[in-house]
Amino acid sequence: MAEPNLQEIHDFLVETAMQAGEMITSAHPSTRTTDTKKNSSDLVTETDQAVETMVSSALKSRYPSYSFLGEETYHPGLHLTPAPTFVVDPIDGTTNFVHGHPYISISLAFVHNLRSLVGVVFNPFTAQIYHAIKGRGAYLTSTSIPKDNPAKMRQLPLRNPPEALHGLDEALVAVEWGNERSGNNWDVKVGTFAALAGAKEGGGAMVHSLRSLGSAALNLCGVAAGALDAYWEGGCWAWDVAAGWVILEEAGGMMVGGNKGEWEPTVDGRRYLAVRGTEGGEQEQKKFVEEFWGCVKGTLEYEV
Repeated sequence: MAEPNLQEIHDFLVETAMQAGEMITSAHPSTRTTDTKKNSSDLVTETDQAVETMVSSALKSRYPSYSFLGEETYHPGLHLTPAPTFVVDPIDGTTNFVHGHPYISISLAFVHNLRSLVGVVFNPFTAQIYHAIKGRGAYLTSTSIPKDNPAKMRQLPLRNPPEALHGLDEALVAVEWGNERSGNNWDVKVGTFAALAGAKEGGGAMVHSLRSLGSAALNLCGVAAGALDAYWEGGCWAWDVAAGWVILEEAGGMMVGGNKGEWEPTVDGRRYLAVRGTEGGEQEQKKFVEEFWGCVKGTLEYEV
């Protein structure tokens, strides 16, 4: 098999994401026309399914020898392999989508040897595309109206050089509640949220604030851009993070596991801590990670 042409793949993913965006913005979902998967907080719409069908058809037509892993066609026992694979979330942020909250994205990644090499994350409601190729930097491109104006592309992080990463008490941290609302993982999340946000006199880290925005891919892009200092997550899947992962790393960010000591996470590991780039580099990021892990109350446990 020939070596993948990453630039060609990137350009095709951007084109495909734009087509998917038109499908998403023309849809009219509601809570009454939505199905559930695991429980009432785990939603799926006809648009999710239609977008994935369009994307998978386009990718399989252009790259018939490459594998495909998508949220809506996943079934237990299907795993990410070292083979060249497109990893797709047709609508990351479905709950936001059905409620009319415009914080959603289509997340498209190319993964080879279990590493994210190309990532495209597009929010069609804000007309912003985050995109990256391994080794070539990460960018934010605005495609907003008027369409006859050239797209504006900015390299990430948006603050360059990035500010120092001083500690949790100066951090804005993204977290998500997820769809498990009882049991160990729920208890770990709630305890960790309290430890991060709580006052220092009570043993908390007193972060500036927590943000729960509803899209893992866009949260990772927010960290890559430098608007968020960190994003801690448990329960996501490869299609939620694969595209954002390479965007984060190409912007100087670091990805580790969500549990203490997980310095070498995997794309499909389902536990993640993303930390933005900083002028202090890896040493400063690792110090921040250690402080963050000190607030994690228990161990996240998910089936892979």
